[in-house]
This record gives sequence, structure tokens and C-alpha cells, in this order.
Amino acid sequence: MKYFFTVLICFLTINLTAQDPYADLSTPYASVRTFLENLQPESTNDSLALLPFKPDGRSFDEARDAAVKFKRILDGRGIYLYLDEIPNVTNYQDSASTRKKYILIDEYPKIFLLKAENGKWYFSESSIDSIDELYQETFRFGTGELLNVLPKLGTKKTFGLYTYQYITIFILALISALVYKIFSFFTERIFSRLVKRFKYESETSEKYLWQVARPTSVFIIVLLLLLLTPALQLPVTYSKYINIILRVMVPLFGTVIMYRLVSIASIFLMRMAQKTESTLDDQLVPLLRKTLKTFVIIIGTFFILNNLQVPILPLLTGLSIGGLAFALAAQDTIKNFFGSVMIFIDKPFQVGDWITSNDVDGTVEEVGFRSSRIRTFRNSLISVPNSKLADNTIDNHGLRKYRRFHTQIAVTYDTPPEMIEVFVNGLRKIVEDHPKTWKDNYHVYFNEMASSSLNIMFYIFFKVPTWGDELKCRHEILMSIIKLGKEIGVNFAFPTQTLHIENLPGQPSLSPSYLSDSEAKMKLESFFKKN
Repeated sequence: MKYFFTVLICFLTINLTAQDPYADLSTPYASVRTFLENLQPESTNDSLALLPFKPDGRSFDEARDAAVKFKRILDGRGIYLYLDEIPNVTNYQDSASTRKKYILIDEYPKIFLLKAENGKWYFSESSIDSIDELYQETFRFGTGELLNVLPKLGTKKTFGLYTYQYITIFILALISALVYKIFSFFTERIFSRLVKRFKYESETSEKYLWQVARPTSVFIIVLLLLLLTPALQLPVTYSKYINIILRVMVPLFGTVIMYRLVSIASIFLMRMAQKTESTLDDQLVPLLRKTLKTFVIIIGTFFILNNLQVPILPLLTGLSIGGLAFALAAQDTIKNFFGSVMIFIDKPFQVGDWITSNDVDGTVEEVGFRSSRIRTFRNSLISVPNSKLADNTIDNHGLRKYRRFHTQIAVTYDTPPEMIEVFVNGLRKIVEDHPKTWKDNYHVYFNEMASSSLNIMFYIFFKVPTWGDELKCRHEILMSIIKLGKEIGVNFAFPTQTLHIENLPGQPSLSPSYLSDSEAKMKLESFFKKN
């Protein structure tokens, strides 16, 4: 019987002890536990929960206000404090500052506990100020006032949540759907007016503009939820993962919006490029679109990782080292990229130009990141690294204002001088009458007495943009020359040899006879007097 009463007394003592409020400030662990256990919804004891916030000199109301705000911050942001990780040592000393100080949350180093002269651990004065700032940051636009109103909707707990929390979640769902509808309506009106103003077809607006409107609506809803969710004061575990999801969704949808805006901007730029005479900007727009999209994805990824609390600095350091190794391994690719940049800046040629560079001869079809594609006159396609094009000499036939045509028109030696003069004048008339010739710069002269012909130099320029047009003009000019020669009786020469037999039996001699010296001088004087 004595043994039975002893066990019963111990049992009652343990139960009474377990139900007693916890109040101890001797260690960092004890102070944090005192704060947390006395502000639980099931066992709220403000007078004990404020003790870690009330060193000598601080009023009761200030300490209570700081304790309540800090608890709301922890619940609203989903910050879980692991008591097992908090030091339970009276004389704990911070290794970095060598002070008797304990930083409670690594993300917020301004909130910490200090050991007072009386041996108790309290939140510092700067911690109270930081809690006020963090509270304003967590509950923006006065949403903190909802914490005084929402619990009045019902405090019955079901499946881990209170009645007011279920009601608030339902209201938030309705507000989100309403915001989505309202924003979609206004974006439809705005985009419709833009389409009418810039006279773009409705197909383009539906395909691209609505791809921006929808994620933008979701983006606004996510911001709204991120603003109001802390006021729900959900259990810490729920708040933690909800905050992580919402904070990831913000940069995620922001990245999607910017990615699609780049597509829309590229369409507008492409239409502007089509209005210009240069075709190189038609290739610059796709290159710019790819670059901007890559940039948007990279920046968006960094924001997402940052919101997931992934350390960015070590990642960037690793990327820089890896980038150096990559740069050494891919230096030719980088040279080609900068070669393409120089091509777009200097514009030595554009798409459609006929260029010659070393062994490459053809028409430019595309300028890319790494190489340019050139269609040869054999209709084959050559890919030339941009670094080589940037370094080599480029002969751009496409930038010529005029295309030269130079040939020798050969007539027979028996053509009279007067006929040659008439023929040359006719050739000049052909040049003057043709609509595509450069009238201010052409040369048509009797130029050479060759071995088997009398040669007339025919040197003119065509004012045409393409090689095909040049060939057409050559054809027209040459046909006119042949018709002129046939009309006036000029015979065109070709390489020939004439065999003269001077003496045949019974035939007069074919050997030429020459004037005497005196007769030749008289003829010379007469010739120069006539001319």
C-alpha cells in the first residue's frame, strides 16, 4: 500500500509539472522555448512569452508587442525554429564576435539574443527594431490589421486549421478568380486597341499578345496571395511550403512574361527591318531574339534559385571557373561569335550580297552566331566561320553602284577608216540610248591594231543591282552591236591567216609596189594638210 501511494504521488507531481507554464531565461534555448511555448494557440500566456523581450528598462506593452509580432512573423513566413539546434549552454559565446550572443535565424542576423548582467538571455534592442521592420515587410499595406479581425470569424479547429482560416482561404480563391477575370477583360480591351492602332492582324494578337496576358494575370494573383497569405497565420509547416511555392512562382511567371514579350518585340522589330533597304538587320533580329531569350532564362533561373535559398555566390564562382575552362576549350566558337558581332557592327555585307573572300565566292544567305552561309554559283552552300570573314579581305560586289562591262570589238583589216568612225559613233549611240548604262562614264574608241583585227575598246558601266540584271543588259548591248554591224556592213574579225602567193607562172606579180621617196613626201604633206 505504501508503494502504491508513492507511485500515485509521483504521477500527480509529473502531470502537474508538465502542465505548469515554462519560464526560463538561463540559456538561449530556454529563452526561445519560453517565448514559443507561451504563445501557442492552445496555451497562450503573454506575461511569460514576453519575458525574453523584457530586459530592465523596457515596458510591458513594448515587450508584449515585440513577442506577438515576432510570433506572427514566424508563422506568416513559415520560419520553423528547431529547438534542438539552439545551444542550451549558459555561457554560450559566438565564435565570430566572441560575445555572449546567439543569432537565432541565419537569414536575419540582426535578430539575436544577448546575455545580460543578471545571467539571463534577452532579445537585444536592435532585435526589437529589426522585428518591427520585418513585421512591416511581412504584413504590407496594413494586412497585419486582418489578424485582429479574421479570428472573429470562428476559432473552432478542424483538421489542423481554424474555421476563420478555411473561410479566408475560400475568400482568397474567389478574389483570385475575380482578379483573373477583371484583368483578362482589361487586357483584352487594351490589346484590341493596340492591334487596331498598329493595324496588326487579329491572328497575331491572339497568338502572341494573349500568351502574355494569361501569365500576367496569374503573376498578379500570385503577388496578391503572397501579400495576403501571411495574414492567414497557417501552421508553420504549411506556411513554409506555401511561401516557397509562391516565391518560386513569382520569378517563374515573370520569366515567362519577359520571354514572351521578347517574341512580341522581335515581331515588331522584324516588321521594321523589312521596311529598311538593308537586309542585314533582317538577320540581326533573330540573333537578337535568341540572345535576349537566353539572357531572360539565365536571369530568371538565378532569381528562382535565390528564392529557393540556394547560395548564388558559390554557384557564380563555380560558373566563372567553369566558364574559364569552357572559354579555353571553345575559344574558336567565341572568336566566331565576336566575328559575327563585328559583322553586324561594321556591316561589310548584307544578306543577298555577292561577295568574294579568298576562295569563297557567292551570295550571302544567312549570318548566324558561329558562321555565315554563302550560296556559290554552283548552287552549293558553304558555311564560313565568322572569325575568318571578319579577319579576311572581303570584296563586296553587292555594294557596287555600277557594274563594269569591258570588251574588245574586233573588225577586219579591210574596213575603211571612214566606216570605223561611223561604227564607233554608232556604238556610242547604243550606250547613250540604253536605259541602264552610266551616261557620265563610258569609253568607246578605236584602240588597237592586233595581229588579225582592228580592235575597238568598249568600256561601259551598268546601273543594276544584281548579276542577273547585268547579264540581261550585256545581252541587250551585244545584240545591238551585232545588229549595227550588219546594218552598216562592218565585218567582225576573228583570228585568221591569209596566204599570199606573189609570183605564179603566167600571172602578174602580186608583190606590192612602193612610191619613190619624193612621191611619199608629197603624199605626207598632202595628208597632214587635209587633216
